[in-house]
Amino acid sequence: MCLVTALSSPTPPAPAALRLRGHEFTAARPAVMAIINRTPDSFWSGNRHFSIDSAMRALHDAVSQGADIIDVGGVRAGQEGDVVEPDEEIRRVVPFLEAARLAHPDIVLSLDTWRAEVARAAASAGVDLINDTWAGHDRDLVGVAAELRAGIVCSHTGGLPPRTDPVDVHYEDEQGDDELAVVRDVLRTLRAGAERALEAGVPADRVLVDPTLDFGKTTRNSLAVLRHTADVVQLGFPVLQAISRKDFVGESLDLPADDRLEGSLAATALAAWMGATVFRTHDVRATRRVLDMVATVRGDRPPSIAVRGEPEEH
Repeated sequence: MCLVTALSSPTPPAPAALRLRGHEFTAARPAVMAIINRTPDSFWSGNRHFSIDSAMRALHDAVSQGADIIDVGGVRAGQEGDVVEPDEEIRRVVPFLEAARLAHPDIVLSLDTWRAEVARAAASAGVDLINDTWAGHDRDLVGVAAELRAGIVCSHTGGLPPRTDPVDVHYEDEQGDDELAVVRDVLRTLRAGAERALEAGVPADRVLVDPTLDFGKTTRNSLAVLRHTADVVQLGFPVLQAISRKDFVGESLDLPADDRLEGSLAATALAAWMGATVFRTHDVRATRRVLDMVATVRGDRPPSIAVRGEPEEH
């Protein structure tokens, strides 16, 4: 007797495509977003590129290892570290972005900032994406992205202002206090952010949504949101996951930032399987290989070679 009558689809539906600077990023070709922090105090010491020479070396290495997008930031995300005023942030990021554009004309350049004035100053570099990790704190930023014909990242921070570390985080909604309350809050916030971007004139295929793990979240919150990546994908916009070496990985495994690579890659593989297509990372080569393998297992990307078991040529 045949016990199997039908087979279900082995993979989630294909996600929406992201299109920037003539590149298209899909389930078949997920994007690796390399992090270059123009700061002396990044949370991970392996990505502190305060000197222009160090930043340029990191840029060339990232491109050679398979990066598609270079994400440049001038301010540490958390509340530790120096206060950085807008003029100083501009001095840190704009000259480097200009140099990066000259060195790699076709690479997608992303600016990690929450300030409209900093984004406007980066116009000279032809910036392609504004990575607003603080959920529209500066209401003018999305309009600047539209003016620059750049994409925008819509994020979720649980309502916290820039450079605020989460304390006594609690999510509850009309359906009760459970792990899904944070997921529902993420979905509402990202949908609203994406709608504001569309209203401002940013095309849908340049609107990225980022559930923003760790920001405004406990480790359990971040893990719940990660498990529901497929629901974020169902919003209909390309999804960015910033997983690399974050605290939720460290607390899950009780490991410091230097030892979080394997945990980051495991979470990356899961999110890619569920349809996220852009991954912000400190570890470009390893992430590139993981994403290509997941895309191949999903059936979106063919194997680079496939000769095992094939007839021998004579």
